[in-house]
Amino acid sequence: MRNLRFAIFGTGFWSRFQLAAWHEVGGVECVALYNRTRTKAEALARQFGVPAVYDDPEALLQREQIDFVDIITDVDTHSKFVGLAMARCLPAICQKPMAPTLAIAQQMVSACQQAGVPLHIHENWRWQTPIRQVKRILDEGVIGPPFRARIDMISGFPVFANQPFLKELEQFIITDLGSHTLDVARFLFGEARRLTCQAHRIHADIKGEDVATILLDMGGGAQQIRSSPPSPEAGEGVTVLVEMAYAGTPLERERFPETFIFVEGPLGSIELGPDFWIRVTTAEGTHAKRHPPPRYAWADPAYDVVHASIVPCNANLLAALRGEQPAETTGEDNLKTVSLVFAAYESAQTGQTIHFG
Repeated sequence: MRNLRFAIFGTGFWSRFQLAAWHEVGGVECVALYNRTRTKAEALARQFGVPAVYDDPEALLQREQIDFVDIITDVDTHSKFVGLAMARCLPAICQKPMAPTLAIAQQMVSACQQAGVPLHIHENWRWQTPIRQVKRILDEGVIGPPFRARIDMISGFPVFANQPFLKELEQFIITDLGSHTLDVARFLFGEARRLTCQAHRIHADIKGEDVATILLDMGGGAQQIRSSPPSPEAGEGVTVLVEMAYAGTPLERERFPETFIFVEGPLGSIELGPDFWIRVTTAEGTHAKRHPPPRYAWADPAYDVVHASIVPCNANLLAALRGEQPAETTGEDNLKTVSLVFAAYESAQTGQTIHFG
């Protein structure tokens, strides 16, 4: 089976880890890079031996023979580059958040559906080693059907010191972290039936929110925003609390970028805690085991759990591009996560619970 040829659009911070992960997976060949600042693309090309560099995306698509495009640019440009790929019937893998608004995300998905061109979203958080393990334990039914859960991504990491442009975002933590944590909630517990959100801005010198708390009733079917609550016959569901913070307070945990999860069921509980330890407690006692991510030489040790998750995510997307298995994070699927992100903003602004059906 021949290698699939692809091009990367965008050669910023994330791109070298994405490209290294593609090399780890194998079965692909990056033949061209695009970046509006050509020197950045040239530096990445030298590092990975990519033969062609462009500062014009349309010129790249006209000249290169490729099988798909991997889009690793700013969120505001995603729809443009997906559109360019779609016009040439090229599948696109797009970074998250998918789009800056729900309407644009819906337009991207609809256009690709109508054109019959695959759109995949590189949502790698659900592919983290310990989170996959939590899902496996849930599916085994060890604690019975879950009825309550908490997903925490609370960090004292100095995110604004490292990336000062984040201070200028009108919408920050729910789009930045919520895109991941809300997708994890869907991955573990199904679709949302209703959502309530409260958000805060703790740093006085930023424009967006740096703390958010989202309460979800999950376990529903197809997700559509509706004006009235679901009927009581909808089922018991799972109450899920999603907490996010970059407030920088002394109480915040220093385990960036780890996600902590606690799930309760009638037969026991599952806890994913610091340093990738998972504790399963039932009537038989507590069983604890550490589930660290794989260690890759190209990954930043401080980001191991995130960088390592790119590899299985890319492997799944490659298998989908080859027609060997479905992709977990299609545009259609990720649109449900995007809907939750913007429903959270609506709830925070209005003080209302958003209902889905």
